[in-house]
Parts: sequence; C-alpha cells; structure tokens
Amino acid sequence: MNTAFRGQCRLPDSITAVTGKGSFTSPGSHKLVREDFCLSLQEKADRLTVSVTAGDTPLSRLVLRWSLTLGQGCRILGGAWERGYGDLEWRGFVPERVMPWYFLADSGDEVFAFGVMTQPKAMCFWTADSQGVSLHLDLRSGGEGVVLQGRRLTAAQVLFRLYEGDAFAALERFCSELCPSPLMPDHPVYGSNNWYYAYGDSSHEEILQDASLLASLTWGLENRPYMVIDDGWQAQRTGDFNGGPWRQGNSRFPNMAALAAEMEARSVRPGIWMRPLWNRDPEIPAEWRLQRDPEYLDPSLPAVLDWISEDIRTLHDWGYRLIKHDFSTFDLLGGWGFQMGHVITRPGWHFGDGTKTTAEVVLGLYGAILRAAGDSLVLGCNCMGHLGAGLMHLNRTGDDTSGVLWERTRQRGVNTLAFTLPQHGSFFAIDADCVGITGKIDWELNRRWLQLLSESGTPLFVSIRPGVLSQEQEGEMRAAFSKASLGESRAVPLDWQDTTCPRRWDLSGREETFDWMPDAGTVFLEL
Repeated sequence: MNTAFRGQCRLPDSITAVTGKGSFTSPGSHKLVREDFCLSLQEKADRLTVSVTAGDTPLSRLVLRWSLTLGQGCRILGGAWERGYGDLEWRGFVPERVMPWYFLADSGDEVFAFGVMTQPKAMCFWTADSQGVSLHLDLRSGGEGVVLQGRRLTAAQVLFRLYEGDAFAALERFCSELCPSPLMPDHPVYGSNNWYYAYGDSSHEEILQDASLLASLTWGLENRPYMVIDDGWQAQRTGDFNGGPWRQGNSRFPNMAALAAEMEARSVRPGIWMRPLWNRDPEIPAEWRLQRDPEYLDPSLPAVLDWISEDIRTLHDWGYRLIKHDFSTFDLLGGWGFQMGHVITRPGWHFGDGTKTTAEVVLGLYGAILRAAGDSLVLGCNCMGHLGAGLMHLNRTGDDTSGVLWERTRQRGVNTLAFTLPQHGSFFAIDADCVGITGKIDWELNRRWLQLLSESGTPLFVSIRPGVLSQEQEGEMRAAFSKASLGESRAVPLDWQDTTCPRRWDLSGREETFDWMPDAGTVFLEL
C-alpha cells in the first residue's frame, strides 16, 4: 500500500527479522512471535516503541519497512555513525545510502523527518527510496547475534515528523525532540588544545607556556578558558602506541596533579585527553580484553568499567576539569565511521557479555565515564553522538582538522560545523575541532575559520605554536576568544543544501560569505 506521508508514526507495512534460526518477513502488526522470539510494536500519539524478547535464539537484526511516497525531487540528509568526515551532504534518492540514526527529506515546501530517539539499545540506520523508507536495527553483540536469555529489550523509539519551511530550523527542532534530556555545560567552553602544533611532542614546561599564552589572550574575561593537554603525557607513550596506563605521567610530565595546579594558578582551567580502551597496564587480566582484538579492553564486563572509572577519577582528582575521551568507537569495533556502512564491525566475534547489544555496551561505557568524571566536563571524541547525547557535555562531531594542511581543515571543519550545528544545545555542545595555528597555514585562511567558529556559539578551541602570532594576530585572537567566552552568537549555513562546504552564513542576523578555497583550489590530502 502506498500512502502519502503526513508525519504520523504508524505500524510498518512489513517486518523482516534475522535470527540464529533463520530469517523471515511478515506483514506489519503489533506483535510477531516465532518460537522463543517476540517482537512487539507499541503505538503512541507521537512515537512507535520497538521491543524484543528472546530466550536462547541469537538476534541479529530487524528491518521495519513503510511504504510511503515522499515525492519526486526530494533532497535527503542523513546522520553519521560517529562523526562526519567531510562527507555530510544533501542528496537525492540513493536507495543503498546508509543514514544512521535519523534523516530528513526536503520537498521544497515541507520537511519530512524520520529518526530514533537518542540512547537506543540497537544500532539504527535508515534507507530511503522513491517507494518507501526502512529502519534497520542491528541487535548484535559485536559481530554475532545477541542472546537476551529471556530479557525484554526496548530497542528503539521511532519518531516521524512533518515540518513546514526551512530545513535547518526543522532539523534543530527534530534534534530537540529526539533528545529530551541533553547534557550541556553550564558555561560556554573555549580555549586551547596543544595537539595541532605539538602532535604528541610536549612537556610540563611547554604546557605551562601554552597556559600562560592562553591566559594573556583572554585577560579580563570572566569566563576562563580551558587548556587541554592532548596525547603525549601518559606513561608508556612510545612510537605509534598512544594508550595507557592513565594513572601517571611520563618523564616529561612527572607530576600531573602539580601541573594542573600550576595551570589553574595561571588562570586557565586544566583539561586532559585520554584513550580509555587501549591500555597495556600489566595488571589488567587477559580475560578483560576484547575477543576481536586483545589489544583493547572489553567494556561489556563490569570489572573493566570499574577499571576505566578509576582512570577517570584519577584525572578528576588530579584537578582536570575537562576530560576528553577518545578512540572508543575505533577500539571497540575496529573501524572508522566512514568505513562502516551497513556493517559496523566484522562478523564472528562477540563481547564478553554476549547478552548485551553493541549499543548497550557503548551506553554503559559512556555512562561509567560520566559518573566517574564527577564535576568535570566530559568531551567525547570518536564517539557515537546519538548514543552519547545526555552522557557527555561536549562531542567532537567531525574528524580532525589540521595545523599543517588547510585542505583538511576546510573539508572536515566547515562541513562538520554546518551539518551538525542543529545538534548543538539539543544533544550536547558540538565541537567542530580546532584552529591549528603553526605558521604552516596561511593566516588569512585560518582567520576565516577562526571567525566562523567564534561567531557560531559553539566551543572554540585553538592550537597555537608559541611565537608564531604577530601583534595584530594576537589582537584578532583576543577578539575571537572574547566572543566565544560569551557563547551568545548564532550561525546558520544558508547554502548547505547546495554544497558540502557552505560559504554563505547567517551570523546572528548578519549575512557573510567566506572564501574557503585557496588560489590553487582543492589540494588532495594524499598529495
């Protein structure tokens, strides 16, 4: 049956289930029972709740299909598994396009929105074609079917919406409906991160130098900035290994608590980076490690969450008031978001607790980190934002920018800001990543990125190599930090439906056009 979409959530027209005992497709109904497997769909006025129970039958995935006519000429925008890689964009109908968590279809007069509420217990993505839309729910534990052992799992809550007018405003409103309980900092966050000039080569003394520079550039601002120590401080940091242990520094960072106190004495708030799942501490038992790759910890196990929680508490107790946790999606699943598509991890392995879905394991990790952080802010990086909404104050919603290659900043940074801005304030504070100031990128190009970030109302972080700023550039930095410290600005991309790198922006009611391209045009990153 083909029906025009009017924004009302209803039962799907068909249901496909894939289990350890085979797959089957049935017409849509409120309840579907096969042996020890039961799917139930509960309709409410504004949503559809998807729940499953099963005994020993492994559950892999569900596909709910609605026959809907969205109309010809629709432009469609989807979400990302964990963050954007310069690839977020509006497109036409692409039936095989995987759109994690939510998508919008803009007909020109109306905007159709489809999504699952934040913190689902399944990994969810959508596909859309000219004949209908499908919701795919990955119920697996790692790469094998989850075994619920009689447990009832509320896999997802599905929302359909119809909005009139502007697509950006529609996505802002939809994000607020998808996340009823966001976690936001109680003050605008801004400051410095040493990664994009140091790239792991730093020391206690150099961080204090960075802190002093940041303090001088923010002198007189009531809301004090954060100085975030990135990778390179931890005890066993060598070569390509950037994991833990996380409870002591190395020879260049001999006293992490003292460093935090000295940073605070310089009138900046101390922040720190860590990678929770890659840890070579010899005290960690082998059975705490992932079946997929024993280099990484298995957070489905309570003992592992206790260990990670103690790592986080240590950073908090040292005095760090922003804790950035990184790499958890890659370490858990073995790939980056842009590599995942409809298969988020390779088959043939499962978590130590095979009764938990992958989404439940991720939620458990994020929740443990937040609780252990106490009154410190939590910044997620390489995290699944749809699962992290409500469990982290800030989230890096895009891949790395650069202090060396402008093309990387242009491609990743501008795209990230434009397409994830609607999540800002509805899911968390979005972090579109740094302005890398090393002297290797034309200041005129970096100035544009600095201006846009500082006038976006989102967190502004910079990486400044000491000694590279001219007196005039220092003045521009002070002005940017002053705006960011207030967090009162607002940015809206005006041409985001026509390009992956919007040039035209509404900045708090003032339209401005940015020239992002250098004279040579696009320079491919691998060159």
